[in-house]
Amino acid sequence: MTMAAAINSAFHLAMEADDKIVVLGEDVAEPIGGVFKTSKGLSTKFGTSRVRATPIAEGTIAGAAVGLALGGYRPVAEIMFFDFVTLTLDQVLNHAAKFRYMTGGATPAPLTVTTVIGSSHFGAQHAQSLEAWFMHTPGINVVMPSTPSDAKGLLTSCLRSPDPCLFVQHSGLLYGRKEPVPVGPHTVPFGRARTVRPGRDVTIVTYGPAVAVAEDAAARLAAEGVEAEVIDLRTLVPLDFPAVLESVERTRRAVIVHEATQFCGPGAEIGSRIQEELFGELLAPVLRVGGAYAPVPFSKSLSSHPTAEKVVEKIRGML
Repeated sequence: MTMAAAINSAFHLAMEADDKIVVLGEDVAEPIGGVFKTSKGLSTKFGTSRVRATPIAEGTIAGAAVGLALGGYRPVAEIMFFDFVTLTLDQVLNHAAKFRYMTGGATPAPLTVTTVIGSSHFGAQHAQSLEAWFMHTPGINVVMPSTPSDAKGLLTSCLRSPDPCLFVQHSGLLYGRKEPVPVGPHTVPFGRARTVRPGRDVTIVTYGPAVAVAEDAAARLAAEGVEAEVIDLRTLVPLDFPAVLESVERTRRAVIVHEATQFCGPGAEIGSRIQEELFGELLAPVLRVGGAYAPVPFSKSLSSHPTAEKVVEKIRGML
């Protein structure tokens, strides 16, 4: 399956198993089935009472989803692009993420916010990677898959979670490479990183679209006799620090790669934790390769995203 097909499969199976799952968002119903087709066929199969196309009003989508969650449902609020999540922050981060804590566990808010990044050809207001904002707020799981199988398994875990979840998809991965994906129900647990490629000389910690960049860099380094281990975090909250630290303790070098802005990005927290825990074991400072501290440019020729060349250059310098 492609990642889009895997996500669609997860929705179909989850909604068959749990009639409390409802989907709200712009164009999620037929005939469109979502602008990226991840909700294709859902309204035909489950009806428009469970798959509701909404006006262009992200704050209202999130507010309705929070209310449904408090009322015993498991809503999915689809926000077309990550940039538009800014209109939902009060409802999602100031309310949904805190209800369980404020009520001693009596009032959970099991909602899932799905969104998409990676569409720089639509300009700077459709291309931001804002996952660090959500990581900074306790009470919400932050998920960003890099493969079709993980996308299906992680979305299923989101739809079963008692807490709010942010499920981030990358437009460049939705219809990219295909891979075998379980046809039936499939789950991937939160907080369990995946070793994409083993190595002994340096650890590349990454997630989402940057996993492919890290794999490319590792292959280039292998041709030079350098073995890079690639760790795909899968989820940023919870974050599998034990897996990261175990790898870096062996390789004694680490580079963190992500498309999000490097300044105050997820790599800052990960790098700080590595330095604090393994300072005496490291052979070089922990380095980062992230997006430039500037709005994402429309022009592909000016792209500020990490590349395999940038990662290889950083690692050569470490060695």
